[in-house]
Amino acid sequence: MRTPLALAVDFGGTKVESALVDADGAVVPGSRHRQPTGRAATSDALEHSVATVVRDALSTVPPDGEVIGIGIGCAGPIERVDGLVSPLNVPAWRDYPMRSFVAGVAEAAGHDVPAELEMDGVAITMAEHWVGAAQGVDNVMGMVVSTGIGGGLIVGGRVITGPTGNAGHIGHVDVGGMTGENTFGSPTALEAIASGPHTVAWARSHGFTGATGEDLAAAYAAGDPIARQAIERTGEAVGRAIASATALVDLELVAIGGGFSQSTPDLFDVVRATIARHYFEFVRKVRVVPSALSGEGPLIGAGALVHRAHLLSRR
Repeated sequence: MRTPLALAVDFGGTKVESALVDADGAVVPGSRHRQPTGRAATSDALEHSVATVVRDALSTVPPDGEVIGIGIGCAGPIERVDGLVSPLNVPAWRDYPMRSFVAGVAEAAGHDVPAELEMDGVAITMAEHWVGAAQGVDNVMGMVVSTGIGGGLIVGGRVITGPTGNAGHIGHVDVGGMTGENTFGSPTALEAIASGPHTVAWARSHGFTGATGEDLAAAYAAGDPIARQAIERTGEAVGRAIASATALVDLELVAIGGGFSQSTPDLFDVVRATIARHYFEFVRKVRVVPSALSGEGPLIGAGALVHRAHLLSRR
């Protein structure tokens, strides 16, 4: 019997990755490949990056393996019914037919299999529920705090996607009393306040001279007061948004991944302290934890769209 494998694709505002994921939620060694995306990339360049990582991952299928499906997690918003994506931080793609493009590349490489597309926050939530920090917990939000901020929901043990696939997009929930950049026409959106680039922008407006989230994390570790204020501000915004989401759907646990979430463990302390001030006990009880899957979480989640498809709402 051949080993069933999922071709996993994770597309975000900085990079696209692809890998093979087995039925136990593990990335097959040597199958992971990465290419750049980015705000300045053209559609042709994006297609080249996606096609390259898909072909490279498929070239590693072992002789005893069989690709049974494709799972694609993409930064939102998306339109899941038609397989279209409009990743906010990649303006060259608006209503781009990503599902059919990826399926076509795979078919040309000899793998004519079904493809599933969901928002990347949904994928990361499924990964945490499957093999990560949310195992055994059936009311979960997964979050990505990175170039953008995304999220996904599992409520009552079922993945909640909504009719368009954008349920759980917590990065675009407004945070009362806080203001960030007017990138999307809504400076009070969580992402406009608390994503990595927007946190750095706030710090720079207050005299910080670094340029990246890594610079900000290093300055925080060195005791820089502006870096400390910036990350504390981000933690408070994330905590307020989580408290609002918990008040809405009664979450038990929130697992947070993404590069900027790893800027300092203190970020989680600020998030938890913010939630602890909420006036409802049932909101204060939500646990907030780092992702248990490191950088592999989004790919494992994309694989879960194939291997754990029974958790998804019926089409």
